[in-house]
Amino acid sequence: MTTPWGEHALARFPEDPRDRLRAWDASDAYLLRHLAEEATDLSGTVVVVGDRWGALTTALAERAPVQITDSFLGQEATRRNLARDGADAGAVRLLTTQDPPPERIDVLLVRVPKSLALLEDQLLRLAPSVHPGTVVVGTGMVKEIHTSTLTLFERVLGPTRTSLAWRKARLIHCVPDPALERPANPWPYRYTLPEDVGVLSGRPVVNHAGVFCADRLDVGTRFFLRHLPDGAGARRVVDLGCGNGVVGTAMALTRPGAEVLFTDESFQAAASAEATYRANGAPGKAEFRVGDALAGEPAGSVDLVLNNPPFHSHHATTDAAAGRMFAGARRALRPGGELWVVGNRHLGYHVTLRRMFGECRLVASDPKFVVLRAVRR
Repeated sequence: MTTPWGEHALARFPEDPRDRLRAWDASDAYLLRHLAEEATDLSGTVVVVGDRWGALTTALAERAPVQITDSFLGQEATRRNLARDGADAGAVRLLTTQDPPPERIDVLLVRVPKSLALLEDQLLRLAPSVHPGTVVVGTGMVKEIHTSTLTLFERVLGPTRTSLAWRKARLIHCVPDPALERPANPWPYRYTLPEDVGVLSGRPVVNHAGVFCADRLDVGTRFFLRHLPDGAGARRVVDLGCGNGVVGTAMALTRPGAEVLFTDESFQAAASAEATYRANGAPGKAEFRVGDALAGEPAGSVDLVLNNPPFHSHHATTDAAAGRMFAGARRALRPGGELWVVGNRHLGYHVTLRRMFGECRLVASDPKFVVLRAVRR
């Protein structure tokens, strides 16, 4: 990536030579160009929110920015890109969306996320740290910035306008208004599950902002909850890509003697899973982990893995995450251990599972979804 401050070699994480997706886009380049052309004073506390793969943080490393992200993969990409760039990693603070933000922010740079709810939560959490002199600039591709995006900036921070488009990217300029009366933060959001989802019927769910389908139970998970295994004999169960944790919580309630590992690459998701688990008073042992699928889990240590894999990386459609999850599950499962997967019928996960496991059985299906079972031999 070429910037006004030089060139930077960047990669996504985990690195895959077959991956043609870049670690930056025109919105990152547009924001950096704007900062240079406007000679923006970057001597104070610079906060970069939602930096997807560390492009902005790496380019601004000499200004000692604070990065705030919901993504473990994005945070790891940032660490590696800083090292690749020869930057002083100690000068950059890497925070998550679950960490307290800096008390004072002089420059706030926001990479607009896919989730409007996550943007709302982030802006409301950061607003008390912003002062009248804070420079606030958002960035995103034209397709990512909507009227609702601008309304949110204006409602939480102050008067907002947009730039002209450049290479299908756009900037958001906001002037903080200290007299603005901000709304209360509605996140995390709590609701009650419907009565047709097995052991979790009528039970509470807690969602932090940005978690998939944060205000309702998505149809894929709903279908999965109706067809979960009984888990007989399973001592260690994994809710892989746990989201709000309803699948793992259902297994914890069904098999109180099992230890359940909830894992996701989203800090918001892991926090949601723990809150959902606690809200249901589930018995037994549970662990809540943020990471890259099952990397770090000992081989042969797991009896049952339950998975509803994502098939988007931000706005790009990709099966890379599902492939990593399936491979990680195969390695972590003991011989005879099972992987249960729910997915859209058209994604063809059965083909990948047969290649990895040697077999794949259809457990249940409807016109849109399938539940698949693969056994580790």
